[in-house]
Amino acid sequence: MSTHRNIIYVPRRQVIRGLLATAAFAATTKLAGCSSGSETGTTDTAGDASGKPLTIGFVYVGAKDDYGWNQAHALGAQEIAKLPGVKLVEQASVPETKEVQEVMRSMIEQDGATVIFPTSFGYFNPHVVEMAKQYPDVQFFHCSTLWQDGMPTNIGNYYADTDEGQFIAGRVAAQSTKSGKLGFVAAKPVNPVIRNINGFIMGARSVKPDIKMQVIFTGDWNVPVKEAEATNSLADQGIDVIGVHVDSPKVVIETAEKRGILSSGYHADQSALAPKGYLTGTTYHWGQIYKEYVEQIKAGKKVADGGIVRIAQGSLKEGYIQMAPFGPAVSDATKKDAEATTGKFVDGSLVVYTGEIKDNTGKVRVPKGTTYKVSDPELDKVDWLANGVIGSVS
Repeated sequence: MSTHRNIIYVPRRQVIRGLLATAAFAATTKLAGCSSGSETGTTDTAGDASGKPLTIGFVYVGAKDDYGWNQAHALGAQEIAKLPGVKLVEQASVPETKEVQEVMRSMIEQDGATVIFPTSFGYFNPHVVEMAKQYPDVQFFHCSTLWQDGMPTNIGNYYADTDEGQFIAGRVAAQSTKSGKLGFVAAKPVNPVIRNINGFIMGARSVKPDIKMQVIFTGDWNVPVKEAEATNSLADQGIDVIGVHVDSPKVVIETAEKRGILSSGYHADQSALAPKGYLTGTTYHWGQIYKEYVEQIKAGKKVADGGIVRIAQGSLKEGYIQMAPFGPAVSDATKKDAEATTGKFVDGSLVVYTGEIKDNTGKVRVPKGTTYKVSDPELDKVDWLANGVIGSVS
């Protein structure tokens, strides 16, 4: 993403949160065997010319097997762990406090890490900024677009826009519902979450123009009890397809499965949690970005001198997001439609935010003839729910 995402969000991961293949999920079962606070290393003996491996540190705010934000990053880390000459050092369940500074310091001084990926939003300022000042020869890559002029130049940002994936997921939902009623469980009414809700309903309404979607905000990123209550409430209203944007969709997906309704996931592949009702989901493919970084770093490039782009940003075309595998409830026709829609996003013939678009009060928000690409700074101002969403951001 670009520096246009230098906007203030309330708590940590508000700026954030392929096909992830079945093989990728198999890797998560290995991750699940690690304790949430463990530190692990994976080394390939084929290092650089001196035989020394490139040591890369990853820091996660939660467990690596959370079926959500952290798992998506951990899967990406596992992709580069397989590359020749790479040693991986990981630490999970690290809070967004000075503790993360000490974890990064240990990775650098004790493990010899020269590249650090602190993956949670709240790590950035002051923690990543402070560590970058103290270790100017280490490259830090943070998942956001928060870098600003005057900050250490050895910091790079990366980000993946998910609007397109949500649009596709919405089309799948609209073609899979029997009741004609959609629901969405969301954490907070902040820009990235609102955009995902809007992408989902706009995708659904591109199939069925009059379809409605009830949204329930739980108020925080990780509140399992409220997530279960919201899912049950939606099911009680006769809604039979539920989307989600919380830190870990696990509870929502499992609850929907217990209620016998369909679900669409987010962050990572949750199909194992709902073998009957899981439709698909928008998943991050951080491994694509991480592999690009490793190639550049091995070539001697640095973000400080412009050899590595300051902010890497992409979506479906760049392979930074993907759609999760389709579940058994998705028809062959719907699968073909999803694949065709993906192709249109990749070749640029389809854009999510193409006017005229109204909000759910009837106000025109994107005029007819106006188009915004998912990376457009104007979309960072979206604080409204699209037409068809039942709910309020206030």
